Amino acid sequence: MRDGFPAFKTEQAKTIFWDRFIYYCGKYGFIPWVTSLLDNHYHTIGYLKVGKNLGAFMQRFHGSVAKLVNDTLETRHLPFWRSKGNQDYFDGCIRSEKQARLAYGYTYRQSVRHGIVQDVRDCPHTRVNVDLERAIKRALELNAFMENVRYKRYDRRPGRLSDQGDQP
Repeated sequence: MRDGFPAFKTEQAKTIFWDRFIYYCGKYGFIPWVTSLLDNHYHTIGYLKVGKNLGAFMQRFHGSVAKLVNDTLETRHLPFWRSKGNQDYFDGCIRSEKQARLAYGYTYRQSVRHGIVQDVRDCPHTRVNVDLERAIKRALELNAFMENVRYKRYDRRPGRLSDQGDQP
């Protein structure tokens, strides 16, 4: 959310988010593994067979959520999603099993990390759609990890791609 605005603080806003998320996942073929919705942002990791669907998926999903949630607010929050650099979402392809495990765990633990609950199983807005081991097994079967795609975040020096688990 732009400026950390708590647009999803109400259950009504959270219901809108989940309704639109499920709808557009189905429409564009995104299979969420795990998703965590907080008051001012969300995280999800999953599988999208047709990569070119990502832009349309995010545009339609974010557009409908922004419109419908703004309709519930006393004062419209515009722009709704955009942040530094005019980005309204951060996407990345998972490059290895190790990175998938780390990203899955990070996404799964958001409600604990932000102090919403002590046990993630108590958070109704953290949803596991595909168990981690099953997701990893299927991704390996599909050869879905994008191991040869460069990612600036993992570059230590210009021209050198570091191990997928290293920090910059």
